[in-house]
Amino acid sequence: MGVAGEKFQLGTVGALSLSVVSSVSIVICNKALMSSLGFNFATTLTSWHLLVTFCSLHVALCMKLFEHKPFDARTVMGFGVLNGISIGLLNLSLGFNSVGFYQMTKLAIIPCTVILETLFFRKKFSRYIKLSLSVLLLGVGVATVTDLQLNAVGSVLSLLAIITTCIAQIMTNTIQKKFKVSSTQLLYQSCPYQALTLFLIGPFLDGFLTNQNVFAFDYTTQVLFFIVLSCLISVSVNFSTFLVIGKTSPVTYQVLGHLKTCLVLTFGYVLLHDPFSWRNILGILIAVIGMVLYSYFCTRETQQKPAEVSPQVIQVKEGESNPLISDSLNAAENGASTADDEPLKVPMWSSKYSRA
Repeated sequence: MGVAGEKFQLGTVGALSLSVVSSVSIVICNKALMSSLGFNFATTLTSWHLLVTFCSLHVALCMKLFEHKPFDARTVMGFGVLNGISIGLLNLSLGFNSVGFYQMTKLAIIPCTVILETLFFRKKFSRYIKLSLSVLLLGVGVATVTDLQLNAVGSVLSLLAIITTCIAQIMTNTIQKKFKVSSTQLLYQSCPYQALTLFLIGPFLDGFLTNQNVFAFDYTTQVLFFIVLSCLISVSVNFSTFLVIGKTSPVTYQVLGHLKTCLVLTFGYVLLHDPFSWRNILGILIAVIGMVLYSYFCTRETQQKPAEVSPQVIQVKEGESNPLISDSLNAAENGASTADDEPLKVPMWSSKYSRA
């Protein structure tokens, strides 16, 4: 179990690193595409990202780099459509609200995820974890939130965006563990539904928000270059997203997302000379402290779990019964956390798929 634990930790670190590098890279690329070249069709661009990701995974499947593992079609379809809708709602939220209120919407995803996991999974978060998350959210809020202009339509869209995003990310973790599929297998099967959803609503949504037609845009060589580059980077972004949530948790993924925000702000100030103030610096420092505390408390609690489980393992050995040990090893082989030996509690909203 020691070797399996080390492999799991290395895999988690690799997934987190890949997510950070790829996400910061695509933000830089998209910033050049939208700010400098005027291509402001975010939802349509995301549908192209997902289409390229699916094609890349299909090529990888043909090369036998991973094994196709189909499971309940209704689960995959519902999950894919929900992911597409959440992306569209986030874009609408940004379109109808100020940047400051949109940042508050993103900050609200973490406490909402904690509440949903507590209610539906009966998952317990220690007071130290809650404290570190509070410090993190305070720091990101200080660094990014400026004006808070409220309006009825924007508030409703933000609420829907928060709920759908939280459920989609929790489902990512739940599906991988329930059906014992890898992040690659889940991404490959759900990509077509996500891409189709965004491809259908993207042109209308982007046209409504920008008063421009994506099909009438002047696609110069430079614009096409950045679109292709953005699509290629998105393969790594989409893969690392599923990988991180599968290996850690939706809350950890949101914490990582705020780390990316701080890195993007820092990058913009250092290399692009974006406007920066003492408030940005103070917020980033507070957020980093919150991230360090969250990582420390998560690691400490993870190390405490094997110590609590070890007496049960001894009792199993004395009774000469092996199912618990074999189940734990199978979980480690399928990428599940070896520190969590409790059976997966399927939330109420996915109970209709329990017969799959």
